[in-house]
Amino acid sequence: MSTTTVETSAAATERRPAGDPRKVRRRGEHSRAASLASHAVLIGASLTALFPIAWLVFLSLGPDKDDYLHPGRIWSKMTLDNYAFVLQDTSFFDWLKSTLVVVLGTTLIGVIVAASTGYAVSRMRFPGYRKLMWVLLVTQMFPIAVLIVPMYQILSDLQLIDSYLGLILVNCTTIVPYCAWLMKGYFDTIPFEIDEAGRVDGLTPFGTFARLILPLAKPGLAVAAFYSFLTAFGEVAFASTFMLSDDKYTFAVGLQTFVSEHDAQRNLMAATAVLIAIPAALFFYLVQKNLVTGLTAGGTKG
Repeated sequence: MSTTTVETSAAATERRPAGDPRKVRRRGEHSRAASLASHAVLIGASLTALFPIAWLVFLSLGPDKDDYLHPGRIWSKMTLDNYAFVLQDTSFFDWLKSTLVVVLGTTLIGVIVAASTGYAVSRMRFPGYRKLMWVLLVTQMFPIAVLIVPMYQILSDLQLIDSYLGLILVNCTTIVPYCAWLMKGYFDTIPFEIDEAGRVDGLTPFGTFARLILPLAKPGLAVAAFYSFLTAFGEVAFASTFMLSDDKYTFAVGLQTFVSEHDAQRNLMAATAVLIAIPAALFFYLVQKNLVTGLTAGGTKG
């Protein structure tokens, strides 16, 4: 086959006129026009994704609440006074504390429960293990508006209204089903022989899970943690219903305080939105190494 390829290439070279400057395109190599088109599409997509963020930052530099109606006037009076006001004269740091407690608590409890559930369904064949996953999936089909009333009654009976624990548990009800499916798909890609090796070494099922499987499942855990973090970070309906004290508002609820029936301080809202994006960006930076691997590894069973 190699001889035929060489002869074909030689024949093609002989057929090409001497001094012909045309370049032979290799397999998989794109033309200049195709390369320019792909770069143009990528640049356009990047600008489309970055424009809302840049626009939000731009509006946050306007000193007046109505500057968003005349954005061109902001150029001549840019200021950081909005950020100073938010940090000094609002409950921003109370919102930060509440958000960190709720988000980190939801992420920790949600990932632990989801990982345990996903591992049990992936490795153990107990009665009803298939139905369990379908039940978790069905719970995701109910709209939040339908769930708020019974959840409020349950939390009221448990005296968990206006408490961080109550909001964390409510958030877990929406996070655990998806993350359990995600972790099951990832655990399916880990060879079962590792569990058998753990049993040979005298480890209990929990010891095998904690010492052997979890270290191998870091990419999947990173995706589950990232999803849990963002879901709890931006959740509004549960937080605004179950948290009654002003000092226990999360960021998502705190933003609503800048808009009332008769007034809308959009400049302060824009500045606060820029500030609260920083924790989410930092968390993404911490998990980005394992994020892409975790997103793709659970798609196929190896």
